[in-house]
Amino acid sequence: MTILLLKLLMAHLVADFLIQPLSWIKDKEQKAFVSKKLIWHSLVHALLYAMAFAFAPQYWLGWLILVVSHYVIDGFKSISHRFVVQEQSLFFNRRSLFIIDQLLHITIIFAVVGYYFPDLYQLTVNVEQLWLLAIALLLLTRVSSIIIKVLISRWTPLSVDDPGKTNHSLANAGSYIGFLERLFIFVFIVTNHWEGVGFLLAAKSVFRFGDLKEAHDRRLTEYILIGTLISFGLAIAISLGYVYFKGLV
Repeated sequence: MTILLLKLLMAHLVADFLIQPLSWIKDKEQKAFVSKKLIWHSLVHALLYAMAFAFAPQYWLGWLILVVSHYVIDGFKSISHRFVVQEQSLFFNRRSLFIIDQLLHITIIFAVVGYYFPDLYQLTVNVEQLWLLAIALLLLTRVSSIIIKVLISRWTPLSVDDPGKTNHSLANAGSYIGFLERLFIFVFIVTNHWEGVGFLLAAKSVFRFGDLKEAHDRRLTEYILIGTLISFGLAIAISLGYVYFKGLV
């Protein structure tokens, strides 16, 4: 039943984001499984999940799985924080742990609802298209980032990589911006909204204009322009390739 899925998702969001104090989060990170705040947090989820199930006894197993799994996942997440050696790492950091944590919770919610209502997820899954999508996403993110760095490395101006100069940019901000802009382009093209690509390019140009104007460095301007055009070109090519091969599988 779709309403049950929505209620459980709402219960999770309320307990995790709306009524969880910051002090509880810090206590969980410090003490992990022995944290009393983790126990209280799990009990809050237990109550809200019970309300979502309307306290119906036939759902006791699903309720138990949701509560126990939440306690276990949050506990291991807290322990994992201690092994994040490099906070600036692009993949293994607090943000990635947060995303994994939420994906696990939501996946279990979907699984529990699917256990009671298997007809809810009876969808035809095209495995070839899933593989194609995974390849496209990988190409749009990390692979494209490496390709761009290799292609424009010979033109890197001193103002970008000179260790003697103060760097006021955020760590890995360029990589994240590139990831996001190529993913946005992918969505625009796949949904046949090409005007969004033009809007994105215009918006990026506006934000970059101030920096380039103050830099008074023609090489930096050319470097950024080349990088942007390569990034957009790769994103468009990959997106068109995805659309083409999707029609074949």
